[in-house]
Amino acid sequence: MPANAPASGPTSTYDQAPVIRLAPGHQAWSGDAAWRRLADEVRVRGARVVLVDTYPGTDVAGVRAALGAALPGATVVDVEDEAALAPEQIEALVGPDLTDDRVFGVMSHRRLRDLYDTGRLEATAARVRAADGPVVVVGWGAALLPVEPDCLVLADLARWEIQQRQRAGAPGWRADDADADALRKVKRGYFLEWRVADRHKREIFDALDYVLDANPPVDAMTLVEAETVRAGLRQAVRQPFRVVPFFDPGVWGGHWMRDRFGLPGDGKYAWCFDCVPEENSLLLQVGGTTVELPAMDLVLMEPRDLLGERTYARFGAEFPIRFDFLDTVDGQNLSLQVHPLTDYIYRTFGMAYTQDESYYLLDATDDAVVYLGLRTGVDPDAMLEALAAAESGGPAFEAEDFVNTFPARRHDHFLIPAGTVHASGAGSMVLEISATPYLFTFKMWDWGRVGLDGRPRPIHLEHAAANIQWSRDTAWTRENLVGRVEQVAAGDGWVEERTGLHELEFIEVRRHWFTGTVRHDTRGTVDVLNLVQGDEAVVESPDGSFEPFVVHYAETFIVPAAVGAYTVRPHGPGVGQRLATVKASVRGTQVDRPA
Repeated sequence: MPANAPASGPTSTYDQAPVIRLAPGHQAWSGDAAWRRLADEVRVRGARVVLVDTYPGTDVAGVRAALGAALPGATVVDVEDEAALAPEQIEALVGPDLTDDRVFGVMSHRRLRDLYDTGRLEATAARVRAADGPVVVVGWGAALLPVEPDCLVLADLARWEIQQRQRAGAPGWRADDADADALRKVKRGYFLEWRVADRHKREIFDALDYVLDANPPVDAMTLVEAETVRAGLRQAVRQPFRVVPFFDPGVWGGHWMRDRFGLPGDGKYAWCFDCVPEENSLLLQVGGTTVELPAMDLVLMEPRDLLGERTYARFGAEFPIRFDFLDTVDGQNLSLQVHPLTDYIYRTFGMAYTQDESYYLLDATDDAVVYLGLRTGVDPDAMLEALAAAESGGPAFEAEDFVNTFPARRHDHFLIPAGTVHASGAGSMVLEISATPYLFTFKMWDWGRVGLDGRPRPIHLEHAAANIQWSRDTAWTRENLVGRVEQVAAGDGWVEERTGLHELEFIEVRRHWFTGTVRHDTRGTVDVLNLVQGDEAVVESPDGSFEPFVVHYAETFIVPAAVGAYTVRPHGPGVGQRLATVKASVRGTQVDRPA
């Protein structure tokens, strides 16, 4: 096999748009029908005050215009224009948390009400109450108005769609940053807007009458009754499901995902966020209509059944496990990087837990390596001086003089607790199994290149220096982070292995090799799995509690805590093959089951 050829593996029938099919009896309205349905709330059902609250990034002007056209006799009010603080007031209020850094801010604990003028809210509410005829109030914060609505709607939007719009030139909420680089816009969302918006959403969700899928253009938006959404979320936490993956190019990207998953174009993809509910969408199939919602809605609204009591008690309404792909096949090395220790990420950025990671190799070329840990005898001052010199335009940083390299082969699993210097080398298809915080990468060396935007990617040597664990030398790394595979159980047609993670990391990963049926049980916590070998498997309920769920090679799927017992076995083209799954759960949150 040529050195630049990946190992052989199945050709995936990877589903790029997985759906959760709701039982019959629910209805959705799309396009003009959506606006007519809301107009009927006024004309037929006598609603006088309709509040349409929106997630930041929604096309508020388009929604306002569509409602105005559907209800020509109604007064349409933009609550943001009427009562939100002026942009300069907002910047003065939130600026310290956003900081001057391109990437990092401080997690905001603001409430949406902080961004509004109370007096102007009261004045707007008085005008709404006094209006002659129906009134429709639109905008992020409509539900803040001190009025009793006859109909409350949430226009919901996925974070990935927000990022796509911002890359195309959309600004942040009431921000003068349309021309800012994408990293700064993401920072504003991650540290401020999305946090505030999710708090607000939780406060109003149970009172909603409708949810508007605001991901498509206005003329294709879909409206569903809020009870349909709530029913879909309740159904989701009682069955295995997948979130909607998204793919993104990067300067170091490869072509493995493009070739195996049938992605469009002839370019190279770097990332796939395959299971990051903070970022991904959830698709509900309502009759013949697909409704897209942020997967985070499930985390926020059904945390106990999704996560389990112990995991929820530990993390709150956050999904703590992330599965994503890093593709460097015929690509380049990732940046040399390190992640913050828990104490540092909390003190510096206000994040409660850190970005512990691991690299599971789905595939690799013969010459692929992982950069991991420091070479024995490295002088910290010499390494930091060499990094600083390289960043300043001096000699290139010779990473191999300071950092270990280990051969990377298919099904290897490398553990990367925070504070460990690391990078995936070229020629690898990595399934990254890690904690959910994904923004906190301190790049130390980026191989002298620029990003796809033509700008150097941010380097954070000061942050990195404060977190590198210099004692993680060659011997420690090899003993603790490389090849930590231990068989823990076996049965008829299956073997279970523990492959990680390190004792400093809260995630436990088990790998099952199987040719027959494997029994699993969530034991009261959430499981995240990926079919890392074999064409196809089926997940089933021993008592028929959920419909059989088919998964394909490289697909990540979630089994909520409420599911309990389930089985996985070869299916379709997978029958007769030796399959493998990796399963991640939160260590110490399982509940013992009676025999």
